[in-house]
Amino acid sequence: MEQRHLGRTGLRVSRIGLGTLTWGRDTDEHDAADLLKAFWEAGGTLVDTADVYGDGEAEYLLGQLIEGLVPRRDLVISTKAGSVPDPDRRFDGSRGHLLAALDASLARLGTDYVDLWHIHAFDPFTPLEETLQALDLAVSSGRARYAGVSNYCGWQLAKAATWQLAAPGTRTRLASTQLEYSLLQRGVEREVLPAALDLGIGLLPSSPLGRGVLTGKYRNGTPADSRGASDHMGLFVAPYLDDTASRIVDAVTTAADGLAVTPLQVALAWVRDRPGVAAPIVGARNAQQLTAALSVEALSLPDEICRALDDVSAPLHRYPDHDWSTL
Repeated sequence: MEQRHLGRTGLRVSRIGLGTLTWGRDTDEHDAADLLKAFWEAGGTLVDTADVYGDGEAEYLLGQLIEGLVPRRDLVISTKAGSVPDPDRRFDGSRGHLLAALDASLARLGTDYVDLWHIHAFDPFTPLEETLQALDLAVSSGRARYAGVSNYCGWQLAKAATWQLAAPGTRTRLASTQLEYSLLQRGVEREVLPAALDLGIGLLPSSPLGRGVLTGKYRNGTPADSRGASDHMGLFVAPYLDDTASRIVDAVTTAADGLAVTPLQVALAWVRDRPGVAAPIVGARNAQQLTAALSVEALSLPDEICRALDDVSAPLHRYPDHDWSTL
């Protein structure tokens, strides 16, 4: 698998990442082992997790598989901290919480360091410089090699990245930002992606297949074995089952038919090759699904197909999202 630099850093990652959102909940240890092995054998390196996935079980499972199945040195392990199970405060970006969460993640993963550590989301109740100091301490102590943020909007990302570049002292440059990005969700193109490109921050798209909808599996209803039919994931999929999404899925399917490939391959190739994208994070329930996603490695979409998909899925840009003189 082709490797790409993550933003303006020396870290290289596989251009498709493996997500572990369902590990320890819907994905058991046997399926997790099959997924990790298939990913590694295909040349994949970037494995993304978080301290809240499966209430910590995703990290624990990954830790159990390192060394015994896949050498630690062959993986770029990325995890996140900051989400908390508190209805009154969903995110805790305090320095104390974040560093304690990182130590707990390292214990579950059974490793001395993570290659990439993300703040899971912006905390409006903690000064941003305090949150960012946790990144500096994590890197300077060797517990994380690189750092980034997740789910930051445009001004939050730009403020954080600029602070890290301009504030006095030894600061850790932001290597990456992780947000949802697909043909069904192009909101990052308004302000986040322009900021990331300007500041040299690599984008790691989550849900690059539109929460599974872009595979075309929901065109004739909701399959009984799909995430859309599950009690805890149904509400996650539902927003992408409207008429607008249906038109985009139809266009993806038409493109796939014309290229003699699958809708999954078309949708994944589109987002993988967007400017600023380092590696889409793919979550699969089993090795068969993952192998289907990894088969996109040999596919590059023709320019005319990209333009057609761009047109049918174009987000609405209005002042002041873009330069006012162009509107």
